[in-house]
Amino acid sequence: MSKFKAQGFNNTFKNARKGMRLAVRSERNIRVHLICAIFVILLGIFLDLSVTKFCILLLTIAMVVSTEMINSAIEFSLDAVFHNRYSKLVGMAKDISAGAVMFVTIIAVMIGLLIFIPEVMDLFA
Repeated sequence: MSKFKAQGFNNTFKNARKGMRLAVRSERNIRVHLICAIFVILLGIFLDLSVTKFCILLLTIAMVVSTEMINSAIEFSLDAVFHNRYSKLVGMAKDISAGAVMFVTIIAVMIGLLIFIPEVMDLFA
């Protein structure tokens, strides 16, 4: 058994919290996504969204932030392995993972519009 598997249940959560803090501190895009997420959550509360719609928003937020964190992990890992040297394959891998973030973010914006536009229109009806 490796030292990583013997770390215990509490240390697993400790390491996960550390990873979340590192992501927020080191990645501007994650901070932007989190600020947008707070705005979306507050707007959802203000508009008194149904539980179903609110859950969809929470899952969408989780999807965007998780994808951004995975993208960052891929970038850090590749930089560590290749010692920040340029490689066409590393560049391609980073571009693909960034593309995944962009794709998920575009879908998230579309979901947000589908949920919020009717709700906002009802306010003015």
